[in-house]
Amino acid sequence: MSSLTLDAAEEIIDAAHKRAQSIGKAVSVAVVDAGGFPIAIRRPDGARPLTPDIARAKAYTAAVMQRPGKMLKKWQESQPVFFAQLSQLPGAAMPIMATEGSLTIKKDGEIIGGLGIAGGTADEDQQIAEEVLASLGYELEFAAWGVAGKQASTSTPDSSSSSPSSSGKDA
Repeated sequence: MSSLTLDAAEEIIDAAHKRAQSIGKAVSVAVVDAGGFPIAIRRPDGARPLTPDIARAKAYTAAVMQRPGKMLKKWQESQPVFFAQLSQLPGAAMPIMATEGSLTIKKDGEIIGGLGIAGGTADEDQQIAEEVLASLGYELEFAAWGVAGKQASTSTPDSSSSSPSSSGKDA
């Protein structure tokens, strides 16, 4: 069983901040383990005050739901009461945020954590997260909900009827 180390989390955060700076954004980045517990969270100069909490909730969602937030969007839109109740469960440490910039960290077929990016537009947060994880060798493919064995990419809008499409709304 693999685990996500502090060094690996800091490598992800450093790469995300460099990528965000290259597009003129100050984003907060959170990395959590497979159980949703924080490993590292960083808010750079210029990032808005609430962005670390948003990034942490995005990372938590990707880890505990075991799917990127973008894949969860249609499910959330079709069952908003269910998703609202998820955040109220006694064991829920954070709100469930089915949105862009929330990526599950997967290596060698195993989910080892979650990444949350907050501070750009939804599309920018998603792009930064995908580019960083791909550049560091993490996997971005996940089985589509309710379709055994069918893979759905986090970057392909509406790749199956059970995976959500991109919206471009701010996150």
